[in-house]
Amino acid sequence: MNNKQVVQKFYDEVFMNGDLSNLDNLMQDNYIQHSPEVKNGKSGFMEFIKFFLKLDPKIDIINISADHDYVYVFFKCTLNNGHINKVCDVYRLENNKLAEHWDIIEKNVEAVKTASRNPLF
Repeated sequence: MNNKQVVQKFYDEVFMNGDLSNLDNLMQDNYIQHSPEVKNGKSGFMEFIKFFLKLDPKIDIINISADHDYVYVFFKCTLNNGHINKVCDVYRLENNKLAEHWDIIEKNVEAVKTASRNPLF
């Protein structure tokens, strides 16, 4: 699998299906986290994802792009409370596993009206 396929598999299994059984094959134990709301390591991600999955997220991937060891995922995330987030996740992969993560999130964009009249997604 190439890096882009690893990330797609991660989203399909974890975020879309809530299946954490293959996480050891997708993420390094010492996963470095740059998101302010999530602790370092696979254990920190596990703590976060158990909470996040309770929000019943619906992930609509708009684009996945790869550049060497980096994969960028742009998506719409709709939560069960009606909020919509516009997200770009950035992953660095090492040895075919997620090694590091950054994110850029615009939260609660469901009522945003753009000055350009172009859609957010």
